[in-house]
Amino acid sequence: MKKVGIIGGLGPASTLDYYKDIIEGYKAINDDHPQIIIESVNMYEMLKYLTNKDLDGLVSFLLHIINNLAAAGADFVAIASNTPHIVFDEVNKQSVLPLISIVEKTCEYAKDIDCKRVIVLGTIFTMSSGLYTNAFKKYGIEAFVPDLKNQEVVNEIIFPNLENGIVLQKEKEIMLEIANNLIDKHNADALVLGCTELPLMIEQDDIKTTVINTTQIHIKSITEQLLI
Repeated sequence: MKKVGIIGGLGPASTLDYYKDIIEGYKAINDDHPQIIIESVNMYEMLKYLTNKDLDGLVSFLLHIINNLAAAGADFVAIASNTPHIVFDEVNKQSVLPLISIVEKTCEYAKDIDCKRVIVLGTIFTMSSGLYTNAFKKYGIEAFVPDLKNQEVVNEIIFPNLENGIVLQKEKEIMLEIANNLIDKHNADALVLGCTELPLMIEQDDIKTTVINTTQIHIKSITEQLLI
């Protein structure tokens, strides 16, 4: 039986979703429990590397955790967060274990449902780095993010409240206004929740176009890999 190693805690609320939903998805098909190893790390330590633009430091940080998961018997790894995928290619190159990318799986999903233009919301690091806009380009999909002012607004909603599982109605209204304005402006056919905590705040019924839940796409891919 395969074991998945999950780099969690980025933040804690969505890591709970990974654990619960992988188990439920696995049991629905295999009527058994999957083997999951989670290393819950300090989210703020990870963010410090990005704030300081120390991408090499972030790569080393993630590789150290992957080595711990390998030593614990993991067969493959998933990072339960979008933002660290800014350095995914370099980490994947050096990793002792195969990784499942939330970004690539999301792009594949958007392509499969025939998306042409999407809006991406996430942390300011995710939105400003071109992480998703560049990845979607390879799939022939245009991706748009908020302007810098609204990126800051979105980021301040994600940190600290949403990352700690706290959803405030006023903040939800602000987030939905930003999303809907962008959808109208770019005539987008999907909204990508490019932060694993955003599904705590935004559901399909809140938005007038397709909502792409990167968390659930990633979880489904991990579960499928465990079942092979």
